[in-house]
Amino acid sequence: MNAVIVYPLAAIAEIAGCFAVWAWWRLGASPLWLLPGMVSLALFGWLLAQVETSTAGRTFAAYGGIYIAASVLWMWMAEGHRPDRWDLIGTMVSLTGAMIILATPRGT
Repeated sequence: MNAVIVYPLAAIAEIAGCFAVWAWWRLGASPLWLLPGMVSLALFGWLLAQVETSTAGRTFAAYGGIYIAASVLWMWMAEGHRPDRWDLIGTMVSLTGAMIILATPRGT
């Protein structure tokens, strides 16, 4: 699958799964939150494994930038905390790094 499609879906799945644990552990939500959280984290792993690449490490490294951007967006949209300029600058730096990793031509 194409990374442009998979990475955002994987980020949503990972953040949702991690937030389920956060909600249970830090916010006092029911332990039942862990069930969909585990399913979401398993979906995340499966999605990331669908990216066409020769190495898992490169896939994970490029995904990191997308994850950072999605996390800042989650903070804003789901938690109501508007990102400050440092959040936005850090997000741009991470996305630039992800783009370099993904778009650089490589020999076979």
